[in-house]
Amino acid sequence: MKDPPNHVDQRIMDRIHGSMMGMALGDAVGAHVEFRPRHYLVQNPVTELKGGGTWGLKKGQFTDDTSMALCLANSLVARRDYVPYDQLVRYKWWYRDGYMSSTGKCFDIGAATRQSLGEFERRQTEFAEKHGIPLDELDLLSDLQLLEKFDVNCSKEGVAGNGALMRLAPVPLFFYKYPTHAVEYSGCSGLITHGDDKARDACRYYGALIVAAVNGATKEELLDEKFYKNNKEWFGDKPLHPDIERIAQGSYRKGGYDKGIRGKGYIVSALEAALWAFWSDKNSFREGVLAAVNLGDDTDTTAAIYGQLAGAYYGYEKLPKEWTQEVYAKGFIKCLSKWIAYEGTKWSPQESESLNVPSVIVNDASFEQETNLNESTMSEENRNYPLQPSTTQFDTQLGSTSTLKQSTGLSIDSRPRSR
Repeated sequence: MKDPPNHVDQRIMDRIHGSMMGMALGDAVGAHVEFRPRHYLVQNPVTELKGGGTWGLKKGQFTDDTSMALCLANSLVARRDYVPYDQLVRYKWWYRDGYMSSTGKCFDIGAATRQSLGEFERRQTEFAEKHGIPLDELDLLSDLQLLEKFDVNCSKEGVAGNGALMRLAPVPLFFYKYPTHAVEYSGCSGLITHGDDKARDACRYYGALIVAAVNGATKEELLDEKFYKNNKEWFGDKPLHPDIERIAQGSYRKGGYDKGIRGKGYIVSALEAALWAFWSDKNSFREGVLAAVNLGDDTDTTAAIYGQLAGAYYGYEKLPKEWTQEVYAKGFIKCLSKWIAYEGTKWSPQESESLNVPSVIVNDASFEQETNLNESTMSEENRNYPLQPSTTQFDTQLGSTSTLKQSTGLSIDSRPRSR
């Protein structure tokens, strides 16, 4: 896969790459002990990146957290904008075909995400019948006027799992130059699968922190109890949910598990745990990831959420090199991070744009040529990854940095989750 045609500011690139890789690292470090309770990890603490365990993964492979984030990142880059319908299409590809999976199959999917994607498919079928669209063209829709008629919020009300937060990073990274848009789109990105105000506002607040980190905020500024108040204009006229505002005011500043910090699937607990790990990590990414994992329960997601912010703050160069070299598809993640930085730097809101309506998509032949993946442009490292073996018609037309796994007879893990 080719890099973007123009130079990307190295400071910004280091932070964006750090956030994407930090998320993948947290996911991979926590994957092999996912679902293990706290008392097990007190007796058997995680101290290194390992394979095996819960999912039988190889060292460095990631789970649903990173797969869904890669789907989201690919959508932002391919569409050069925030297009939630396209995001849901790619999540569906992951669910049904293993797109952006480290194993070629969907596994570890949360119950809330599964329900929302099932609802999305149902709505797609109804939409096709109503508008006379052939079923095989449903995933290819790019007419924004038509897509505005599609209700993308596919979740039931009151769904507040951490699945909305675990995949967030690409949104604030892409829109880092425009904090108001980054915060609004961060919240919207959660609502399409998790229909609760707490899910929306956890994503809005964490998105704001990631934007600030990419733009060079100090750790003291990020953890300041007045961060929300000092940046209130980023949040528009929508105040944070009281449970999220309590966290913003520093509820995570306490003594870890013994004082109530929990690595659970509830998004409020997950946000608090991730910020506790960042606050208490002694300026060490390694320390923070291990602290997040060793809380127990939803170990990979707590650590992945921590990694998004910590990676953006510390930058890629300060991540443990003995870990980063083991991460599955590390070359692909690096290249995709460059495209996030490149397209995000070029993006700007149009004068007539509403925050609730994505701006017009611009496609051109040069972008397609620059970003289309095929056997000649893919590096040897990327060529055989299950997450990208063949290019779809959709992505060829739009010039995506991604490809769709085409396969049949996949066995999709069915363990119910709260995400």
